[in-house]
Amino acid sequence: MIRGTRLKKFAALATMLLSFGPAFSSGKASEAIKQKIVVEKVDGLREDFMKGVDISMIDQIEKSGGKFYNVRGEEDDIFNILKEHGVNYVRIRLWNNPTYEENQYDKNGKLIAKKGSKRGGGDNTIETDLRIAKRIKAAGLKFMLDFHYSDFWADPGKQYMPQDWKNLTPAQLEDTVEKFTRETIDRFVAAGCAPDSVQIGNELNSGFMWPVGQTWSENPKEKIGGMKEFMRLLDRASKGVRSSKAGESIKIIIHLADGGKQDLYKYVFDEVKKSKIEYDIIGLSFYPYWHGSLADLKANLEMISKRYGKEMAVVETAYAFTEENGDSQGNVFQIYSDDAHGYVPSVQGQATEIRDIIATVSSVKGGCGVFYWEADSILAKGANLSATEGNTWENQAMFSFDGKVLPSMAVWNLVSGKGEVKNVWGGEAKNGTASDPYAVAEKIEVTVKPGEAPKLPSKIKVILKSDSETLADVKWNEVDWKNQKVGKVLVEGSVSGSDFKAVATVEVSNKTNLILDPSFESGKFGKWVLNGPSSASFLENNKGNAHSGKFTYKYWLANGFRSILSQKITALENGTYELSVWAMGGGGEKNIRLFAAGYDGTEKQITAKITNTGWNEWKQYKIRIPVTSGAVTVGIYLDTAPDCWGNFDDIELVKVD
Repeated sequence: MIRGTRLKKFAALATMLLSFGPAFSSGKASEAIKQKIVVEKVDGLREDFMKGVDISMIDQIEKSGGKFYNVRGEEDDIFNILKEHGVNYVRIRLWNNPTYEENQYDKNGKLIAKKGSKRGGGDNTIETDLRIAKRIKAAGLKFMLDFHYSDFWADPGKQYMPQDWKNLTPAQLEDTVEKFTRETIDRFVAAGCAPDSVQIGNELNSGFMWPVGQTWSENPKEKIGGMKEFMRLLDRASKGVRSSKAGESIKIIIHLADGGKQDLYKYVFDEVKKSKIEYDIIGLSFYPYWHGSLADLKANLEMISKRYGKEMAVVETAYAFTEENGDSQGNVFQIYSDDAHGYVPSVQGQATEIRDIIATVSSVKGGCGVFYWEADSILAKGANLSATEGNTWENQAMFSFDGKVLPSMAVWNLVSGKGEVKNVWGGEAKNGTASDPYAVAEKIEVTVKPGEAPKLPSKIKVILKSDSETLADVKWNEVDWKNQKVGKVLVEGSVSGSDFKAVATVEVSNKTNLILDPSFESGKFGKWVLNGPSSASFLENNKGNAHSGKFTYKYWLANGFRSILSQKITALENGTYELSVWAMGGGGEKNIRLFAAGYDGTEKQITAKITNTGWNEWKQYKIRIPVTSGAVTVGIYLDTAPDCWGNFDDIELVKVD
């Protein structure tokens, strides 16, 4: 999966989603173990389907004092808990030499990690993984070893050469990769814990062991090995598996991210086929909030099945059981909610997401497994995704922050129609369907002038009791709009196929918002003009970070920067206007201003200082503008400090006099 170096709280409370209907489940972290959930059985699921979890952090978590508790409230070995809930496979990553090559300093120059010290993230050396693998096998579970061929995280954005291999020629590197792969597997065989499957690389969208095995670069002057050298290294890794003492019994996996992108998979696996590289399974990462819809995933799986005739497994997925944050680091999670589908961040939503991906993979010929990434990622001081950061994943674990197994863990059994559980805290999980809607997924708000009829949607997105979202037909009650007075009108609508009633808020107003795309919902700047770095000031599609809708104007950069976002409105009637914006963020900026200029034909500005005070602490800022020139330019000025972040939404310009 993609991991950044600085991560913030880019989410809002799930309870905001539920404000228009009776709550069926809770997204509160403190209530997670008490939730009662249902999981629909997946028909036709093959007996040997890989129901897997990646718990590569487990050794470090336990050394840091982390403990795990079963449904009876007893402290228990995590492998007993996993097996009891239907998990049959465990995936563990392997790094070459996960230590710092140089001293590490924070932005103030303070030493935070010494050269040669462990980098964290599980400290997954061969020795660490041998300890874990022995426990996996002792529990009667199967084992997947995930070679990163790197000293630390490897993903599409970074595939760094191991420090001990940096000075090798391409020919020497090829030999070393094969030998390292073979000898590593032989160590597991000798220890009585041979892997059942092996990934030869992790999320290889752009190759691995850069620059020798790098397939493309944005810098045309950069010297890289290209696809040809990538294929040579991949072939030697495969040969390393096959020449090991357990080689013929091991299934070889080649793994890419972006599981919904057919062109990417054709680009890589056409070359793999042409190069006659031996492998058994195509592995995919598929996080819906990063990688798209289940329809995209299924279409890609069907293409893979027909084009390559290989088995396929989603070897990484995850979803949050809460949006709450358990430590000071902040989390990477984003709500998945597209135009037609989505999931609520809750225990029920987490279980439903896993169930739906299992159903999708199983529905395609050759679909053989699904693995959940870092199900064990509870809070334990000293057990973080790196030695210089906190935990960015605890709200996507399958345990509570303090290690109690969540009802959603039962999904691995329940997809096969067995394994209903009740826990000592009042939570439970059982088979069943939960297809009735209980809330609307997004506010339905429309503004019209007196005498006008609003254009209310014929389809709306509703939240089902499975905590998934879907489009549904709605029929709105009739209202006499011609005689409706200024003010807010609540309009009830009947959702097709259910007893659920949706409510739309229609504001009848003489005021018209003159801003084009005031909430950025087009996903494009359009009439908005950005003068500043687009890498730091951009439109973010994250429902959890929005004041309304999904998109916001977002800023963040590790370094300080300046930018101006503006829009010019012309053909105005002279008079007094009010400009407003909603803002929230981490704070610490040098200067943020809402401004208006050109309203009187001069360069004068009217401004309002914006002060952000924290995640989800939305505040509205306003200024009055005496327009005498028939036009005005409005916007947001940013002068930030390092590592500052924030979001803007719902900008409004209305005539008040």
